[in-house]
Amino acid sequence: MPTKAIVNADDFGLSARTNAIILRGFQAGLLSSATIMANMPGFAGACAMSQKGALKGHIGLHFNLTHGRPLSQAILREPRFCNASGHFALRLKPYSLFLRRRERLAVIEELTAQWARCVAHGVVPSHLDSHQHVHNIWPIGEVLARFARDHGVPVRLARNIGLNIGPLKWLFKTTLNKRLRHLCGATADHVCTPADLKAGLAPRSGVLEVVVHPSALGSKDFGDAYLARGESLRSLIDQYLADTPRVGYRRCQMD
Repeated sequence: MPTKAIVNADDFGLSARTNAIILRGFQAGLLSSATIMANMPGFAGACAMSQKGALKGHIGLHFNLTHGRPLSQAILREPRFCNASGHFALRLKPYSLFLRRRERLAVIEELTAQWARCVAHGVVPSHLDSHQHVHNIWPIGEVLARFARDHGVPVRLARNIGLNIGPLKWLFKTTLNKRLRHLCGATADHVCTPADLKAGLAPRSGVLEVVVHPSALGSKDFGDAYLARGESLRSLIDQYLADTPRVGYRRCQMD
């Protein structure tokens, strides 16, 4: 069994409802960390929650390039990132390998702005990942990893467990993850979803990060919406960690 497990809730700050679900997850001892969206309506409320109890010190930045309005200006002029109305509308292909210089600088400026807004509200991010996994696009992953290294925090690897990861996708993810690890620390060795746990794909060693999305949850469950009816994330984690100390429900020490 893995020595440690992280259960991270994405989308903190998306809305008041999402914040409430994440707060319940922490209070129930299920979640070990969450990542916050700095440009969303629920951001201020999420920051206030982040100062209390199990949340304090366990909140990372959920870097966002796909939803809402940016916090910086240069990226507004980049048609592959924003539309004419000033909203994010990412048009990069998933396997893009290059950014134009001004695009790269605009991404860095936006990442810096989102980080700075967290700090200004009393939340120094403990780790980095991204909304809709945009840092799995190679050049954005490079930017995020270098930023993480400069700020002394780890970054989430690309999901590397799943029935839908065929040979070509596996090769790309493995190569990308090797690059991310070269540039900075990683939050975990393995990354999966609750569905991957349900499919029995959990690894037997290393640190596992289970990624959950409370914005898709029902009011009585902490698992993602695609879990079978009546089966909660808690039951999956309990089964998976049956022979593992409950430290898995707490934040792991990052290298």
